[in-house]
Amino acid sequence: MYFLGKAANFTRQERRRHTFAIGLPKDSRNLEEYLALRYFATKDNVALTANGRSAIAIALKTLLPKNSKVLINGFTCHAVLEGVLAAKCTPIYADINKKTLHYDAKILEDVLSKYKDLKAIIIQNSLGIAVDIKPIEKIAKKHGLVIIEDLAHCIGVHYVDGREAGTVGDATALSFGKGKAVDTISGGAVIIRGEENKLKIRPTKRQKFSHTFRARWYPFFGSLLRALDKIHLCKIFTAVLLKIHFIERSADAKLDITRRMPHWQAKLALGKLEKRKNAKKPLRDFFLVKDRDKVLKELKAAGYDFSEFWYEVPVSPARYYNKVHFPEKECVNSVNVAKCIINTPGYYKKSEIAPAIKIIKENLDE
Repeated sequence: MYFLGKAANFTRQERRRHTFAIGLPKDSRNLEEYLALRYFATKDNVALTANGRSAIAIALKTLLPKNSKVLINGFTCHAVLEGVLAAKCTPIYADINKKTLHYDAKILEDVLSKYKDLKAIIIQNSLGIAVDIKPIEKIAKKHGLVIIEDLAHCIGVHYVDGREAGTVGDATALSFGKGKAVDTISGGAVIIRGEENKLKIRPTKRQKFSHTFRARWYPFFGSLLRALDKIHLCKIFTAVLLKIHFIERSADAKLDITRRMPHWQAKLALGKLEKRKNAKKPLRDFFLVKDRDKVLKELKAAGYDFSEFWYEVPVSPARYYNKVHFPEKECVNSVNVAKCIINTPGYYKKSEIAPAIKIIKENLDE
């Protein structure tokens, strides 16, 4: 990920605000109070976390016993899987509907016929595309399944029935990582709902100085790397920064349920959350093409780098894929979509990429 997600598109003012932000404990309290109000929870059931995967782990640890089976999308990020495993739960993959990149009610019923002891489902609204939540919710209630909504892609998205994503399930996990719907480079939150449910883990430890320092400077390096790409030095400089641990890949963020989001990032997140209340469009548009390598080369020749897309394998990134034991025969759509998907990266403005979209549409897999 050479451009570090949306950070490459931070304006000068946003970069300056991010790098030199000052936060106080009250800023974290303000964010917790805002999340409690927006997502229908009590303040005691909201906690700020190091990242989204830590939020998922805390939600599962709060609501489920160890060894519970948890359904996750068959087209997802390794961070979700990591959160499930950190809670000592067993991941069960569900294949996806090609139009929504998510499992639907019919697929959920099929999974339940095989795994009658399923205890929970995670809904992620892939790329910010809202699922048809009502039939899924109905099945979940019928079978006593815990619903956890992962808002990494979909803060501000509303379901067909008008409810906001994050207000339906028993728990909500938010990620404020690079390229997400609300981007403060890192950080997250967990929200637990229901009078009978009480948050069991509240992170209190500060982040390490190295992590905070790195997070502050990511927007600057995102812009620098994009500039260096024009003279073909981006990959070399990225490799150097990774080697000295001055930047890190998104999927390599450390899951830690003991550490909280820094106060200065909480202040930034609150400001961005207040602006993202009604997302009209998906976080990213996606296309299924016949020959992705050919299309990417055509885009590159036209001056576009679309190589940072979600996801190149069913459980991304590819460097971890062989370790996840993904059931490819049971998730055929997930496998096929991962081979031919291209989606619009966050580091291009919509006004910049009309020629790129034209190239992609000339190569669609009908």
